[in-house]
Amino acid sequence: MLNPTRRGFLFVSAAAVLAACSTTVPVLPKAAASRPEELTQSEILTAINTVRKANGAPDWTYNPRLEDAARSQARLMAQKDTMSHDLGVTLRQRVTTAGYLGAVGENVAKGYTNLQGAIEGWMNSSGHRSTLLSSKFTEFGLASARASSGKVYWTMIAGGSFDAWRG
Repeated sequence: MLNPTRRGFLFVSAAAVLAACSTTVPVLPKAAASRPEELTQSEILTAINTVRKANGAPDWTYNPRLEDAARSQARLMAQKDTMSHDLGVTLRQRVTTAGYLGAVGENVAKGYTNLQGAIEGWMNSSGHRSTLLSSKFTEFGLASARASSGKVYWTMIAGGSFDAWRG
């Protein structure tokens, strides 16, 4: 049996380790809790940049071309009621079709009923978190689409210069 002092030390040590691994997802503006179909570009920009700021990342700007590519993917996922990065059209094909020629990264999600939930899901996944907080990307677009089943599919595409990824 552990003595009370040792037990307290172990508890505090475990709490410190867990705190170091935690994600910072601030309570987002009320708009982030809105129905996906009601979100405005300004509300989306505020929600994403609030999370980025809380995690020490610089603000991104909103890019309508990346939104178009994101909308294309969200609609395709909703149509097929399947979450995937590639449902017959690659990320590069989607962004090129939308007129975007820079470096890109993509986060997809399903089942979250609001933007806050989607963001929290991404922040709790190391790869998605890395994209969302990357300082190599400088802009993004985001869209959602609802499947006939009622499930909501989300796509966020981040973009920036290829130069940021070189050497």
